[in-house]
Amino acid sequence: MNTKHSHNEDHKQHENHENYTHTQHHRMMIRDFRKRFYITLVLSIPVLALSELIQRFLGYSFQFTGDGILVFVIATVIFIYGGWPFLKGLVDELKSKAPGMMTLIGLAITVAYAYSAAVTFGLQGTPFYWELATLIAIMLAGHWIEMTSIVSASSALEKLAQLMPSEAHRKKSGETEDIPLTEIQKGDILVIKPGEKIPSDGKVVRGRSYIDESMLTGESKPVGKAEGDQLIGGSINGDGSIELKVEGAGEDSYLSKVITLVREAQSAKSKTQALSDRAAKWLTIVALTVGAVTLAAWLIAGQGLQFSIARMATVMIITCPHALGLAIPLVVAQSTAKSAQNGLLIRNRTAFENARKISTVVFDKTGTLTNGTFKVSSVDVHDKSYDKNTILNFAAALEGQSEHPVGKGIVAAAKEAGISIGTADDFKAIKGKGVQGSVENKAIAVVSPGYLEEQNIEEPSGAARHGGVTRVFVLVDNKVAGSIALSDTIRPESHQAIKALQKRGIKCWMLTGDNRETAEAVSKELGMDGFFAEVLPDQKQEKIKELQQQGEYVAMTGDGVNDSPALAQAQIGIAVGSGTDIAAASADIVLVNSNPLDITALILFGRATYRKMVQNLIWATGYNVIAIPLASGVLYNAGTVLSPEVGAILMSLSTVIVAINAKLLRVKKEELEEARA
Repeated sequence: MNTKHSHNEDHKQHENHENYTHTQHHRMMIRDFRKRFYITLVLSIPVLALSELIQRFLGYSFQFTGDGILVFVIATVIFIYGGWPFLKGLVDELKSKAPGMMTLIGLAITVAYAYSAAVTFGLQGTPFYWELATLIAIMLAGHWIEMTSIVSASSALEKLAQLMPSEAHRKKSGETEDIPLTEIQKGDILVIKPGEKIPSDGKVVRGRSYIDESMLTGESKPVGKAEGDQLIGGSINGDGSIELKVEGAGEDSYLSKVITLVREAQSAKSKTQALSDRAAKWLTIVALTVGAVTLAAWLIAGQGLQFSIARMATVMIITCPHALGLAIPLVVAQSTAKSAQNGLLIRNRTAFENARKISTVVFDKTGTLTNGTFKVSSVDVHDKSYDKNTILNFAAALEGQSEHPVGKGIVAAAKEAGISIGTADDFKAIKGKGVQGSVENKAIAVVSPGYLEEQNIEEPSGAARHGGVTRVFVLVDNKVAGSIALSDTIRPESHQAIKALQKRGIKCWMLTGDNRETAEAVSKELGMDGFFAEVLPDQKQEKIKELQQQGEYVAMTGDGVNDSPALAQAQIGIAVGSGTDIAAASADIVLVNSNPLDITALILFGRATYRKMVQNLIWATGYNVIAIPLASGVLYNAGTVLSPEVGAILMSLSTVIVAINAKLLRVKKEELEEARA
């Protein structure tokens, strides 16, 4: 057994090698950035303390023989060790002819270091060692945070895979043996015990039970399965023991296909280029062009090498991406904290800022718009010899011995009503139709409308069928005494959420695996713009694509594994907190309070966040419009020239302004109250 188990684990790692390696690579990068950040931070302290500019600013003086060489040595270590990821990124981006943030950071620290080293060894000027050290430390911290976010997003696939059990019970030659999933073959007969996960797709060949498929199909209640019915790997068996014949295993399984859909959708989404990268690319081009032109122009004009290099260095330093690197992360840090205080957990920064673009919100029904549990909505008496409590007592006495979710809802209603539930004798399940037994010496049965038709028992006229309602009939001595209606109740806040979104011109659609009658009833009650019913997970993704092809910017809200491909496909995936871990891992935003109304709050925060990001990016790049010409010396003949020291101060000032602006991010309280009213 141990050998087989070890083989199973090895094979699992082999099957998931690509995802495992990808995730491990990012985790290794997190550790690397974190280590480099802390070491750089410690080494930066003496560099700052020995900087003449810092000493003048703080009003103290501290010098000793050889201090310049010491700072040079420490700065060299910081440049090589702390700056290595950016220097490598610079080379990689130039090789791929796609200059971006790494190119800008790599060039900035290279110019700062080269110029400062030249000053240390004879060139007249002021070194930029402290700017170099702080720049590298900030960038390492920023990339550490970014890598952590990437690993968090990739965990969705791991959690999907965990839905499958590690072993299966295979029936062979009249005996049962435990085998790893990797040894399952098409045609095998597997035994599934009560409460176990279904290890493979297949068909029931013996036994019957209720199967919880809510994590895979969205059906709100366990589905009765008997001989000949299909089972999906990853679903959960109820109280019965069943045997299935394997039809789909490994890559052919239903869950494996869902995992593939999620992976593809996430991969496509990750290719979207961030606004900051585009800004950095243009700033890189500007810095390179202006720096080179400045150096050449002053040399041609007859100025000395020292003056020309100083002008070029000032241009490069003033375009140093302190402010640009912090423009978005500072806003994200602020907006993430404020959003969390309002019940929103942000997992994808780009999706969050793009919430302002949402034109259509697609809701999963079960567990999102509804509570996901069956509750008794009415008890009707059809025989005046009994009252409602008696009808409920008869039903609860029988259903107390049933594992069916409708039965659990009836028992819960009886307890809430304070009814002392009786005892049932001779309990027996009526296959696919209900239960029967003896209560208080009376023959009691709780059955479906289909049973009445089968037995030619007339259905009471007062027991009309309504969409979204499940109705069972209580028979006493084979006569209809009453009926009980149950429903997967709509969340009270769902009505407000739909109205609030539609008020802002956002269309609301519902997407569910439930039957059309139920979906239509819920959609009509909530006043939605449309619905998709009886949709499987792969079809859910296709429905999202259909809306996107119509030009809609789609946000998908769900809470189960069945929603994962759609959550990943949508421009913005939103998971409710009461949902499964996988739904949250596949989503961009998680609603902690499971409140659909928070989607409106999300849009408000998204708009405010985007405004601040744009403001910061405009400042972080825009101040260069004035500073770069001054740094290059265009007003030199007029007696105005920007020295490297002033350039460094301006660069630092831009960072301070960006930080202050980010702190000012807020959503007006009255807007939030109106959205949630």
